[in-house]
Amino acid sequence: MEDIDLNPTDRAILSMLREGRCSPAYIASEQNYSRQNVTNRLGRLVEHGYVRKLHAGLYELTKDPEEE
Repeated sequence: MEDIDLNPTDRAILSMLREGRCSPAYIASEQNYSRQNVTNRLGRLVEHGYVRKLHAGLYELTKDPEEE
């Protein structure tokens, strides 16, 4: 798997997911990002295998890219 360049949104998402499962809407409201931006970044994190989509609108951390 190739390395991923994390931007501030990615880091905020990962920080929240370290605490437990979250929805894009919850992350957006807590971190002051747009829901669409969070959803887009979550999709990228899923593609790289760091986050898993459990159900419609529910995500969890599978592997922390900052610990590699």
